[in-house]
Amino acid sequence: MVVTAGELERAFRLEQFRDYLAFEAGTSPHTVSNYVRDIRRLVGYAATKGAHHPEDVTSVQLREFVYALKDLGLAPATIRRQISAVRTYYRFLVGEGRAARDPSERLERPSQWRRLPTVLSVPEVERLLGAPNTDEPLAIRDRAVLEFAYATGARVSELVGLALQDVLYEDGVARIFGKGSKERVVPLGRRALGAVALYVREIRPRFDRGKGRGIVFLNARGTPLSRVGAWAIIKRAARLAGLTKRVSPHTLRHTFATHLLEGGADLRAVQEMLGHADLTTTQLYTHVDRDYLRTVHKTYHPRG
Repeated sequence: MVVTAGELERAFRLEQFRDYLAFEAGTSPHTVSNYVRDIRRLVGYAATKGAHHPEDVTSVQLREFVYALKDLGLAPATIRRQISAVRTYYRFLVGEGRAARDPSERLERPSQWRRLPTVLSVPEVERLLGAPNTDEPLAIRDRAVLEFAYATGARVSELVGLALQDVLYEDGVARIFGKGSKERVVPLGRRALGAVALYVREIRPRFDRGKGRGIVFLNARGTPLSRVGAWAIIKRAARLAGLTKRVSPHTLRHTFATHLLEGGADLRAVQEMLGHADLTTTQLYTHVDRDYLRTVHKTYHPRG
């Protein structure tokens, strides 16, 4: 059955909502106009999901609606107003006894969305990893740091805390101790393993003057590399590679996760490798992956 726009507006009580805003809530004419337009947008979206009455709309659909607005490229301020309109609308319905529940109670504002740092493309990663001039001893260390960070997705604190006994060369894995000293095992990959092995065998002994405390990555003074030192290595490599994106240790962690998902990795496997206690944290990366899939579709689909 086809439901007309007029029937939907009556079912969602848009006229009564407008009157409530104008005469009871004392809202300015400008806000009344905006809020009614915002709810009309919600009504149109709800109808595409088979929701033809305000009580049919679920909290999940409201959240998807907000992400759809984000995907349309609307400004955060506009989305905040849209959320405000939805909350006001459902408060009105519940207050008038026209709805038994308010699905907008846990709706997040754009300011609460967790932002993901920049993700590098595969060619950009290749340029970054190839940036250090490995004719220099410290550059061999830098290459090992970069390869390890991208291969494992380790946090910067985990990278600088890596101990010599935690790189298991024969097994091709590293033991990483994350938040709360929780241990996880992450595969290293052939290139990263080779880069770390070369550094540990040929370069590290030159710097270690008995102050290395068994830590893998040392600075020029022979003491464990600091978080700031790791940042400096990655920043310098990004500059040498000519990357215009803002690159940090966390960029490599997010790039690691995104590239795995783009390649078809299981979300729970990525969760394990990242050391996330909660799968919902790892699910943030699916938004990046969704953007990638959209790009692939647009590029290769005949009707993209």
